[in-house]
Amino acid sequence: MIVLYRDKPIFIYCFNHQLGSVERDLSQLQAEKLLLGSVEALSAIGYCHNFGVGRNESLLSLAMNPVSRALQGVREPRGFVFQHCYAESAVLHYDVNETDIASRNRYFPAELMRELKLDHLPYFCSFASGCAGFVSLLGLAGGFLSCSSDERPAICVMADCMPPGVPYDMLQERILGSDHSSAFAVGREQRGYQLLGINYYSTTRIKVPFVEIVKRTVQMIQELAADLGLDLAESNSAVHYPNIFPETWAMVTRYLRNPQTEHVLDGMSDRAHCMATDSVISLAKLHRGERGRIHVVVNYGIGLHLGICILRETDASESAA
Repeated sequence: MIVLYRDKPIFIYCFNHQLGSVERDLSQLQAEKLLLGSVEALSAIGYCHNFGVGRNESLLSLAMNPVSRALQGVREPRGFVFQHCYAESAVLHYDVNETDIASRNRYFPAELMRELKLDHLPYFCSFASGCAGFVSLLGLAGGFLSCSSDERPAICVMADCMPPGVPYDMLQERILGSDHSSAFAVGREQRGYQLLGINYYSTTRIKVPFVEIVKRTVQMIQELAADLGLDLAESNSAVHYPNIFPETWAMVTRYLRNPQTEHVLDGMSDRAHCMATDSVISLAKLHRGERGRIHVVVNYGIGLHLGICILRETDASESAA
């Protein structure tokens, strides 16, 4: 599915994130029984450390800081869009013996907005998009702006932490995750990046061969670029990948056949895979004020979803947070 944003420009900005306060290396994770796979297998992929919430932290406290900072950079928001990779993250922890359904359904977005005294605003939430949440949030928030005369920005929030005692890695996929939260704004103000279009693919298959991921990613990038009238083979561009499958993404960059393309796989050894927050971190870091520079963001989520978006950099700087 391709969606283009041609009529009224839409921009994304105010990127903020925070990771869990506890840093562990692979040996520590193994000693604490927080790995399913081996240290050797994850190390061979390129992982060294991850971050988890501490004893005095919760997903709610983890998300409070980046959301508060994003709010400082915008006018009054029109609403919120939340995304979680894990279903457990969408609802605050409850006693399994609790029989009152109202007590079992303490939704994370509502609790966070109540803490921020913004519970008068509408919010939406999903978790079925997995690690493709960044692109799925852009599609939803972009739809709000495209179909309304309300010019106020929407705040997008992504937050996930592993349930207590659950390993941080996926055995067969050899993916190591971190507890994370991030927030950014989607609005009309010309700053950060202009959203040009998205291309989104979903399948109900449990597994997709790596060869197909490579071919489909290249095809989806080229299709979206063609619909936008962009020649990526001649442009100064960057392609942002999630911190998984490094060999797969290296093949994608190679098949794009542009020696000027910057291959972005940021902080994989330092912070592992931060789900959709990977995109927030790398976009904040790679904004150089080079007006017109093209950025392609690739999201891949177990679910299964493959999301692509193409952005154009503005000259209004965005700093990492």
